[in-house]
Amino acid sequence: MDITDMIRAIQQALGVQVDGRAGPETWGAIYVALVKKKIDGQAPQAAISPVDARSEARIATLLPEVQPMARALVQKAAASGIQIKVISGTRSFAEQDALFAKGRTAPGPKVTNARGGHSNHNFGIAFDIGVFSGNKYLPESPKYKAVGVLGMELGLEWGGNWSTIVDQPHYQLRPAWAQGLSEREMLASLRDHLARGTAVFA
Repeated sequence: MDITDMIRAIQQALGVQVDGRAGPETWGAIYVALVKKKIDGQAPQAAISPVDARSEARIATLLPEVQPMARALVQKAAASGIQIKVISGTRSFAEQDALFAKGRTAPGPKVTNARGGHSNHNFGIAFDIGVFSGNKYLPESPKYKAVGVLGMELGLEWGGNWSTIVDQPHYQLRPAWAQGLSEREMLASLRDHLARGTAVFA
């Protein structure tokens, strides 16, 4: 039995999402099962301590299912000696269109290929991080790849694995119903969820 199978078996026994990755939901459920203690009266994954104020302002824009993942990534990076902050969260369609215009109809370099409604940021499931040294933001650093590994361990998808625009600061949480869908198919379904008022993680 490999480690993924072990994690899946534990997740099934604990009654949490079975995805083979030990993220905040799984660790929280293990903690409650073994320590026999509620965590501040909250769902285990929601009890992860807040991080820095700048990150928390962006994390607050994300869906509740994604928020503990973002906090866990900041904490895991810190435990590895890497200081990161969440610098972008949910964007409106208009904000996304303004980013898409950069390098096209607006000044600046191209930063995205996604128009409004065609980015996971528009649906509360994606966030971007920045690596910092003290108060100094580092737009380029080999530490982004190290954080990418930590994010994938949590069960996040990492933009550093993309083949079109490689986006090392980008992370997103794919809903269970979207497993096996292409990015294009998932985004079309997310737009449909929004139009129908259906919860993304329902």
